[in-house]
Amino acid sequence: MRLKLLMRRLTVSAPRMAVRSALPWPFRWAVLAIVAGFCAVIALWAFEFGKDIAGLDNGNPAQWQQLQFENAALKAQVETLTEQRDKAQFVANTADTVLMAEKVAHEQLLAASRQLTLENQRLKDDLGFFETLIPASGPNTGTLAIRGLQAEALPSGEIKWQVLVIQGVKNPVEFEGRLELVFSGVSGGKPWSGAPPSGALSIRIKQYGRLEGLYQPPEQTVVKSVTVKAMDGPTVRALQTIKIS
Repeated sequence: MRLKLLMRRLTVSAPRMAVRSALPWPFRWAVLAIVAGFCAVIALWAFEFGKDIAGLDNGNPAQWQQLQFENAALKAQVETLTEQRDKAQFVANTADTVLMAEKVAHEQLLAASRQLTLENQRLKDDLGFFETLIPASGPNTGTLAIRGLQAEALPSGEIKWQVLVIQGVKNPVEFEGRLELVFSGVSGGKPWSGAPPSGALSIRIKQYGRLEGLYQPPEQTVVKSVTVKAMDGPTVRALQTIKIS
């Protein structure tokens, strides 16, 4: 019987019971306060120990002053570099402005050069035009004369013409009249003549006047000559005819 009871106590199915002593709540809070204070002391000791290792404690003022000096030197260097950067930026902006001004001046010079080239070409044309002048004779004899009448057929089919009307006397009276152009040729195998749709051109000259223009003949028309008349009312003051090759 005793052996069975002993075996039951030694097996897994034996009943268990734990007895714990109950601590009062004030005592438990006191224990927690002691533990927290101990942790705070350890943390403070670790902080002071770290300051000692880093040399930042009040016991090493020379090293602290050295760090302050190095910090001030670094600040001064940063300010110097910032000032140099600002100067370099200003120089770069100034260079961009100068380049822009030079570009504008270059474009203006190119425009002036093109204008001078056109003016030079016009003067050359005028010189060549005046070189074609011949002494007045025949129907052109008199104060008013038509000189240097020119006409040519363009690849587009238009007729380009130009004419110079002059008064070959000193201090002439201003002439005011009209200029009539008559184009002659062949159209459809028959003789043809025509004039610009705008009709006669009004002219008003003191010493000389130059006129030019384009004339579009009808289709399937071959223009062979052009006649220019300087009219003063119903009177023909000057006349000239040329052939178009």
